[in-house]
Amino acid sequence: MDYTFIPGGITAAKDFLAAGEHLGIRKNREKRDVALIVSRRRAAAACCYTQNLVKGAPIIATMENVADGYAQAVVCNSGNANTCNANGMEIARGMCLLVQEHTGIDFRDVVVASTGVIGQQMSLEPFENGMGRLVDALEASPEGSAAAAQAIMTTDTVMKEVAVSFTLGGKRCALGGIAKGSGMICPNMATMLCFLTTDAAIAQDVLQHALSGVVQNTFNMLSVDGDTSTNDMVSLLANGAAGNPQITEISDPGFAVFEAALEAVCEKLCRMMAKDGEGATKLITCTVSEAATLEIARACAKSVIKSPLVKAALFGADANWGRVLCALGYAGVPIDISKVDLDFASPKGTLALCRGGAGIPFEEETAKEVLGEDEIDILVRLGSGQAAATAWGCDLTYDYVRINGDYRT
Repeated sequence: MDYTFIPGGITAAKDFLAAGEHLGIRKNREKRDVALIVSRRRAAAACCYTQNLVKGAPIIATMENVADGYAQAVVCNSGNANTCNANGMEIARGMCLLVQEHTGIDFRDVVVASTGVIGQQMSLEPFENGMGRLVDALEASPEGSAAAAQAIMTTDTVMKEVAVSFTLGGKRCALGGIAKGSGMICPNMATMLCFLTTDAAIAQDVLQHALSGVVQNTFNMLSVDGDTSTNDMVSLLANGAAGNPQITEISDPGFAVFEAALEAVCEKLCRMMAKDGEGATKLITCTVSEAATLEIARACAKSVIKSPLVKAALFGADANWGRVLCALGYAGVPIDISKVDLDFASPKGTLALCRGGAGIPFEEETAKEVLGEDEIDILVRLGSGQAAATAWGCDLTYDYVRINGDYRT
């Protein structure tokens, strides 16, 4: 392993500052609701966006701003998605212009994001009144990453931040991330909101290649409830402050090191989001191995994770393994059910359930013990090849319905 987990989140990388404050988007004054991330120097930028045809205005504004491959700041609010609003673009661009006014960073170098209720009217007034205070907080708080992580939370119950250190060309580099995500998570590109920073020097096209590839193995393999949000975005800024020789080709030996560090951060954030799914009591990890192709492995793992019946069974610690095979069967990819083996596993042990597509005897008491843990692995072997993929999700509980039944009110 060429990386080490370290504290610091998005400010672990050199020359990145972050802050989070309550500016008045949310009614609760105790909750931070706007985050700001700033690089002291212009950075290469890579982004992945939702494929939902209904896109929030911030997504469109960010696409415009980073079309040249560079950015220097990120501003994000929670409490209002700024989606399906008549003045949405005015608000999104206005947020960027306020960052320019208070930091001197060109508004076209700002990534802008919003999360919260869709279709709710929004005003620039809170940003106009509070942007100066938010900018002042950049230098004032040594815990800027945590404050920013808290400011982007909606129904999340815990903040999500991760960082790693690694070495490129003899220089110590860092890569950190914060994310929000608890509900409306079933990405078709990335998911939720995730902001990543690194002080590694890497060419923009190579940076985008790395992010797009890692997204396929991490965020695109995450599902809480099967809903792809209108505001999903992952952005990655690389400012080169570490001083390593710039990675300009994917054949560069340093690229593999960088990619591994990026995947470690994104996978950790995936697990944190899945475990913090709305109402969730269990993190569910499904690993499909011995698949004929990677595409088949990914489709099968994601199908199992998304199944409401599988999720409900695991909430009840019920070893109803036939629901897993059912989900494999409608995954939309060719498999030979007569070759499928299936186990459930947890820190309490491994429970063998199915061999060659047929059930085998197991003890219900043992099953309850294994499935009573808060982290459950579903292990599927297709018996048809060498490809493997992992997906992450959570159980489906009564609280999920309660949370989403009164989310707006």
